[in-house]
Amino acid sequence: MRNFCEENERIKRRYLEYLREAEGHSDQTIDKVAAALVRFEASTKFKPFKAFHIDQAVGFKKALAKAKNPDTGKPLTKATISGTLRIVKAFFKWLAWEQGFKTRIGKSDCEYFNLPAKDEAVAHAHREKPFPSMEQALHAFRNMPDGGEIEQRDKALFAFLILTGVRDGAAASLKLKHIDLIEGEVIQDAREVNTKASKTIYTWFFPVAPEFRECFERWVGYLRERRLFGPDDPLFPQTAVGVGASRRFEPLGLKRLHWSTATPIRKIVGEAFETAGLPRFGPHSFRKTLVQLGERTCKTPEEFKAWSQNLGHEQVLTTFTSYGSVSRHRQGEIIKGLATAATF
Repeated sequence: MRNFCEENERIKRRYLEYLREAEGHSDQTIDKVAAALVRFEASTKFKPFKAFHIDQAVGFKKALAKAKNPDTGKPLTKATISGTLRIVKAFFKWLAWEQGFKTRIGKSDCEYFNLPAKDEAVAHAHREKPFPSMEQALHAFRNMPDGGEIEQRDKALFAFLILTGVRDGAAASLKLKHIDLIEGEVIQDAREVNTKASKTIYTWFFPVAPEFRECFERWVGYLRERRLFGPDDPLFPQTAVGVGASRRFEPLGLKRLHWSTATPIRKIVGEAFETAGLPRFGPHSFRKTLVQLGERTCKTPEEFKAWSQNLGHEQVLTTFTSYGSVSRHRQGEIIKGLATAATF
C-alpha cells in the first residue's frame, strides 16, 4: 500500500523548515505537525496536495471521529481532534500562498477543517485536573526509600520539585552551579536550562515542610563532597545501567550525564505516589499544589505576585487562570460557609 508521496515530502520539508526557522517553533511542536500531516495524507491515501479538495477535509474529520487512541483503545478526544485539524488547516493556509497552489486552494477551502461549534466548545471546555494536596505529597515523600544512591537521588528529586515547582524538563537539565543553598535559590538560566519559552527564571525555595529542603540539601552535599561533582555536572544524574552480579542489565549507580528527556522524572514521581497507595500524579501537578498553597498563604496582591513570579509566570493572571481555579470541593466549602454567615 502506498504510504508516501515524493512531491508531498518535499513540500512538507519546506513547511517544517519554515516553522523552525521563520516562526521559531520547537522540535517537539514540529514533530506534532509532521505527525498530523501524515495522518491527513493517510486519510487521502497519500494523494498529492495539489489534488486537494474540500471533500478531503470533510473526510479527514470523519476519519478522526472514528479513530482510536493507540495507547488506550478509546476514541480520540474532541481536544485531540480539534488540535489535529488546526495543525492541518494552518498548513493548507500556508500552502495556499505558495507558488503553484494559489489557483488550486482557495482561502475558504481551509475553513472546511473547522469542527462544528458544539464540538469546539467541548474540545476547549475547562476540566479540572487532579493534583495532590500538600499532605499527600508529604506522605508519598516519606514513604520513598533512601538507602542507595539511586534512591537518594529519586527522593531528593521529589523534594526539589515540591520545593521549587520547577518543570520536569528544566529539572532534567539543571547543573549544580544553578543551585544556591545559602540563598535558597534556583537560577534557571535559559542558556543552559530547558525552560518554557526559553525564559531565564529565578526561583526561591517555597515555604513548604522543612524536611523537603533538608533532603535536597543533603543530596547536593553528597554530590559535591562524596561524588566530587563539579559546577557543570548534572543536579540529577542519569542512572548507569550495565551487567550486574545476576548477569543481567540492572542499575549500577549514577553517571555524570543529564537525562536526555524528562520521562524518567515523570516515572519516579508517579511511582512514588502509587507506592504510597495514592493516585498517580505527575511532576507538573506540583505546580497546582503550590498555587493552592500560595492562595492560602499570601495576604497581599504583592505577595501573590512574587509567588506567581517564583513559578516563572510573568503575568499573575496566568497563575490564576491556568493553575488557580478553585477546586470543586473547595468551591462547595466556600459557598456553604458564605450561606452560613449570610444574614437575611
